[in-house]
Amino acid sequence: MPFSRAYSVDTILPGRDPGNAAARLAGLLESAMDGIITVDETQCIVLYNLAAEKIFGWPSDQALGQPLDKFMPARFRGGHGGHIKRFAATGVTSRRMGDGTVIYGLRANGEEFPMDASISQLDTPEGKLFTVIVRDVTERVRAQEEHSAFAAAAHAIREEEKSRVARELHDELAQTLTALKMDTIWVRDNAAGSPEVARGKLDDMLVMLDRAVASTRRIAADLRPLLLDDLGLVPAIEWLASNFSQRSGVACTLSVNEELELHEPYATAVFRIVQESLANVAKHAAASQVTISIEKMGETVVLAVRDNGRGYSLSAPRKAQSLGLLGLHERAQLLRGVVAIESEPGRGTRVEVRIPLQTAQAAP
Repeated sequence: MPFSRAYSVDTILPGRDPGNAAARLAGLLESAMDGIITVDETQCIVLYNLAAEKIFGWPSDQALGQPLDKFMPARFRGGHGGHIKRFAATGVTSRRMGDGTVIYGLRANGEEFPMDASISQLDTPEGKLFTVIVRDVTERVRAQEEHSAFAAAAHAIREEEKSRVARELHDELAQTLTALKMDTIWVRDNAAGSPEVARGKLDDMLVMLDRAVASTRRIAADLRPLLLDDLGLVPAIEWLASNFSQRSGVACTLSVNEELELHEPYATAVFRIVQESLANVAKHAAASQVTISIEKMGETVVLAVRDNGRGYSLSAPRKAQSLGLLGLHERAQLLRGVVAIESEPGRGTRVEVRIPLQTAQAAP
């Protein structure tokens, strides 16, 4: 364990046998998962453990004796000394740095990274020592950023769905009802004088009513598949596949155990994931064949939707598909599931979703 020439072990751990203390301290510092850096009153590093080497990328022989601000971005260096002086004046033994916010460090390669840090001070015969304990939180911050982006995208998905339903209600039901109202008024005012015309008008009105009923059922099915409640998951998926083929002209093969049954909210999640996957195929894939498979493997339900369409590069921007794919991720994530996508240009796309039933059952 490297120590500064100016500070010995019994300086940091006064009143102990230097040999034993050195061994204990070296073992503790080298086994620590967090970076530990001690500086003297001039802010030069006098102690630097192995975890700090891994975090910052500077080997100990290049770190010892260096000013601490070498490990922070240039924009923070100006105010660092003042912060340390104020902390020293408070007499507080230790506190968290950054006042609850993420602070940034600087690696040897020039990369900035977010970290949590706490600072403590210790008075010794040779002067005051300040020890900083740091933890790299790059993954945590990235996960938080992805979660925020996911939440915003999920909100956009819900708003898009509301807009779609509003358009269908206005364009189909509202216009049909308006036309029926006008025809009803005409029949009321003219039935006596033109009974044959009125009869023809009533026939047309019945046709419009049938269309309105069909539109209402379709919109209701999109919002909540009643077939799922009435007959169960497998018949609902079969209806979904058949309806998809009729609308799109794409052949759809379904592989599912007829006895498969899932309780809520898993049944609805599986139904919606298949529905959104097929919608993506219809919009983007230009496929001629789709295969759907659903199976229960232990306490996990695994569903896969594969098409033989144009495919795409997973590394390329996918603005046209982003909302649909985010919808899949959102539904899976709500039940602690995971989504895996395989695709290559010209070789189709495969979407696989795994939802752990036992874990999800405890969530509600």
